[in-house]
Amino acid sequence: MGSLGLNLCQRKYALDILHESRFLSCKPASTPMITGQRLDKGDGVALSDPGSYRQLVGRLLYLTATRPEISYAVQQLSQFVDVLTSTHMSAAHHVLRYIKRAPRQGIFYPKGDHMQLNVFSDSDWVTCSTTRKSITGFCVFLGKAFVSWRSKKQATADLERPSTLFCDNKSAMAIAENHVFHEKTKHIEIDCHIVRDKVAQGLVKLLYIPSSSQIADGFTKALPTSQFALFVSKLGVQNLHTIQLRGVLEDETYKENKSVVK
Repeated sequence: MGSLGLNLCQRKYALDILHESRFLSCKPASTPMITGQRLDKGDGVALSDPGSYRQLVGRLLYLTATRPEISYAVQQLSQFVDVLTSTHMSAAHHVLRYIKRAPRQGIFYPKGDHMQLNVFSDSDWVTCSTTRKSITGFCVFLGKAFVSWRSKKQATADLERPSTLFCDNKSAMAIAENHVFHEKTKHIEIDCHIVRDKVAQGLVKLLYIPSSSQIADGFTKALPTSQFALFVSKLGVQNLHTIQLRGVLEDETYKENKSVVK
């Protein structure tokens, strides 16, 4: 912990994963997943023993506690623990190559008393070709501190055409289609309209943000190198080794300048 904040990383744990997977000497990768890659059950050649893959995915899931930038890649990998193929294993190895690039990387929590809560949310529509489900991602900042995030497949499928729901209650249909509160809807619990209610109270603001500035974008898809680097920087994820090296250089510069003054 420094004077500017707290840096959390799992360096030893990351190195243990690389060592046990025999990837300590691998060539580093700049991103945890190949740009635009989308894994499927039928990709590659089926492998008979998924045990090592399951163990690796489990360890990577634990690593996301301080490495949120690999959340999307690990979420993708976790879908295939029962139908492992060579493509899935190759994708898992790519994550290991990314970890090798900076095992000291972790989340930085800056000091400060700014308590503004900001939330970013994004969805990649019908990403999964098998289930026709979308990937949803969100991240939450308390001031400048990155406090919560998630990358997950939606529980329901997005359909290309609307579903037909037959109902024999015209009042219920009118309420569903009419967003305006009136006398007939006073019995409905407020928690059914919680977001709308908080917006009306001014406690929540819904603001548009362009895709280029959407931080949660990295939790829904595999980004190219330049966009991924920007995504990581906005999360407050830093390489502790780089920070320590910068501090050493600054100390050396200070000592040199001090000796010159004498």
